Amino acid sequence: MAEKLFFIGVKALVEDQEGKLLLFKADVTKHRKNKEPYWDMPGGRVDEGEEGALDTLKREIYEETGIAEVLDHKFFTAVISNHQIPRGDAVYGLALMIYKVKIPAGSKIKMSAEHVAYEWVSREEAKKRLTHKYPAVFTDLL
Repeated sequence: MAEKLFFIGVKALVEDQEGKLLLFKADVTKHRKNKEPYWDMPGGRVDEGEEGALDTLKREIYEETGIAEVLDHKFFTAVISNHQIPRGDAVYGLALMIYKVKIPAGSKIKMSAEHVAYEWVSREEAKKRLTHKYPAVFTDLL
């Protein structure tokens, strides 16, 4: 069996004061032609030159939500995403480190162009919406 290569990414499991989780609906027209829209958490791949996962986490939260202040972050789990990333003739996996994150109360979300919608949802709803990208080993923890 051939060795599989992976991109590394980080995701923010952002919870509000009511226990709801922040999810974004991806704009698949830009990156995944002919694919169904899916829901995801804020985050993205680690860029070359970043000093670590927390640098990536803070950058991605700011890029996708407009929120610069992260009050707390705790490592939650790591998973292999259900998504695969085609590049040329190769297909790469996606390993994700997931952090529980707190943001200031009353923060206003400024959605990036990567997404078409966002919602604060219950844990049960998040489990349903995240099954497209995340394995049950993660969604069962919600």
